This record gives sequence, C-alpha cells and structure tokens, in this order.
Amino acid sequence: MDEEPLVSVVRGVPTAEELAALVGALISTSIGTDPAKSRPSTDAWLRSARPSPGRGSWRESGLPR
Repeated sequence: MDEEPLVSVVRGVPTAEELAALVGALISTSIGTDPAKSRPSTDAWLRSARPSPGRGSWRESGLPR
C-alpha cells in the first residue's frame, strides 16, 4: 500500500472516540446533499387527504370535493 493517507495525526495521541468524531465530521461534510432532492415531494393524492389551512378548514374537510 503505497498511497498517502487522507488524514494523519500530526501531534498528540487521539482516543478512538476522538478519531471516530473526526471521521464522522469529515464524512458528513463531504456527502454534499442537495436539499431539493432530499425533500420528499407531495403528490396530489397526499394533498387531497389534508384539509387546506385557513379559517373553517376543519369544517370543509368533511365536505365532498
């Protein structure tokens, strides 16, 4: 294995917990999620089951559409 490590400890002796926290922080910043893709879309079927917000919406929720 002749590859250079991505992360190296220059000074000190970190514990296993400290190394795990460092690796977790590096992984979480490198994932790069797109908020538009991670947000679930609301389709018409799901919206039809919800009453619309506003005054008297709970009364109108029982009426046929």
